[in-house]
Amino acid sequence: MAQPIEAFRNAFKIPELKRRLLFTLIMVAIYRLGCYVPTPGIDGSKLADQFGRGGILGFYDLFSGGAFSQATVFALGIMPYISASIIVSLLIPVIPSLEKLSKTGHEGQKKITEYTRYGTIGLCIIQSIAIAVMLQGMPEVVARPGVGFIMMCVLSFTTGTAFIMWLGEQISESGIGNGISLIIFISIISRAPAAIGLMFRMIRNDQLGVLQAGMLVILMVIVVAAAIVITTGQRRIPVQYPRQVKGRKIYGGQRNYLPLRVNQAGVIPIIFASSIMMLPSMLQNAVPVVGDFMSRHFMYGGLAYNMVDAILIIFFSFFYTAITFNPVEIADNMKKYGGVIMGVRPGRATADYLYKVMNRITLVGSLFLALIALLPNIVSAVVRVNDPSHTLLSFFGGTTLLILVGVALDTVRQIEQHLIMRSYDGFAGAGRRIRARRG
Repeated sequence: MAQPIEAFRNAFKIPELKRRLLFTLIMVAIYRLGCYVPTPGIDGSKLADQFGRGGILGFYDLFSGGAFSQATVFALGIMPYISASIIVSLLIPVIPSLEKLSKTGHEGQKKITEYTRYGTIGLCIIQSIAIAVMLQGMPEVVARPGVGFIMMCVLSFTTGTAFIMWLGEQISESGIGNGISLIIFISIISRAPAAIGLMFRMIRNDQLGVLQAGMLVILMVIVVAAAIVITTGQRRIPVQYPRQVKGRKIYGGQRNYLPLRVNQAGVIPIIFASSIMMLPSMLQNAVPVVGDFMSRHFMYGGLAYNMVDAILIIFFSFFYTAITFNPVEIADNMKKYGGVIMGVRPGRATADYLYKVMNRITLVGSLFLALIALLPNIVSAVVRVNDPSHTLLSFFGGTTLLILVGVALDTVRQIEQHLIMRSYDGFAGAGRRIRARRG
């Protein structure tokens, strides 16, 4: 245990890393404070009673860190930005001008990011209007309903999401980890005390047996272990490089490995799928026609909902992998430096081989992500946990737990890179020393 603690201490010995860590903590603290700034004209206690019924409202509230159930200025959270990112990513292969921008390097990416911001503001306005209409439809929640209240919601919610978007970008640039993912991580982890408290209340009220609670904890450990294995799992393809003689020295002539991650997309597919699944469900409470259709055919946690959610996760796994993994470019670089995969011809054949292998392992990773997303409903049917709000099941064995593991691993990996660059032993090195000592 002392070695990982020593690794954390080393992180604060490096001035640049210490500055990044402190900056990240300050930005996170500002975000959490904003989650408690109320929107004028809304009775928070009356609104909280509506969220006690569970469903998609409670699930959305989990991703906003409790801000949605209190209708604070951060009620929309970061989900509109993620939705806008999805839309722009889908439009890049379709619109030639966007595709050309994506290939022009840093300047092109800045322009695409700018378009994503504009899209975020547009989605915020639409969602703010829908939420305002929904709130006006709830009894005794809004003090003075009308056009003025709707405009106030649009201004407050849109400004709040724009500020969260800015916080995430600042964390990515000047802090540690991916800012948007960290904000989602903090939002979910902030609901942990409520989930644990709910579990103990259910045990005390005989709504949940001790054996069932133990099974939930065991399930959580299994999901965490499986998520770590899949997230860090790789298919290592051996690549042979020829020997090169320069003067009196001989370079190359050794076998290297090309690592292909089983879950190349990380937690992005689940976040994307969750964002899309929330849009029609939010309209359910604002548009009566949509609400009637959703209640009959597309209930949260129902068969149709779970099937569409799983299909979206699998689709975004392949889609994001196709964007981030370019087998043609890898094959060209290997050919340039004389690298050869044993039994595969250089060039086009190598690209086809890498494409086929990546599709196979992506299928495994995407099916795993889909299974994790459906796990709470499977557990609810098998263990028979009476949790209408899905708060307990979602936190202890589903999408949220996988997001927590994925973001935590990515953040720790970035900290370790800073430590290794400055000749400090990181977390992996500490773990190896512990295993060697036990051996």
